[in-house]
Amino acid sequence: MPIHPIPPLFSEKSETLILGSFPSVKSREAAFFYGHPQNRFWAVLAAVYGCEKPGTVEEKKRLVLENRLALWDVIGECDIQGSADSSIKSVTANDLSVILDNCRIKRIFVNGKTAEKYYNKYTLPKTGIKAVCLPSTSPANAAWSFERLVEAWKIITLSENPNKM
Repeated sequence: MPIHPIPPLFSEKSETLILGSFPSVKSREAAFFYGHPQNRFWAVLAAVYGCEKPGTVEEKKRLVLENRLALWDVIGECDIQGSADSSIKSVTANDLSVILDNCRIKRIFVNGKTAEKYYNKYTLPKTGIKAVCLPSTSPANAAWSFERLVEAWKIITLSENPNKM
């Protein structure tokens, strides 16, 4: 049963938390978030913030932290076949208090329906903070064009709290 190998990325200035479900095989190999070359997360984030797509882990960290974001995943441990979210079983959620107790998170977003499902089941009862579901940046979400993803993800730049909608 794989254990989440990537520590949360945040600083005391982080205000917006973005949660995925569980790292893909490629992300686990790279030991960093959204490591599959076909995942559109980094390209979408760069487009939303009007900057170049980061290439290195250091550039990715800088993009996240300079925009007061925090990044982690809902699931800390699970049974999973390869990278298939549909195969996830025996879930143990990550403890978000490591982030929530150390910065002023105002908004929580989840990257896709699987993250939303497990957030609502395991994490929402503990945090009491409703998460807004964004369309998945995964290559499996081919129904969403890059342009549509960027438009939907622009909500993360808003200063008001969409969690109160």
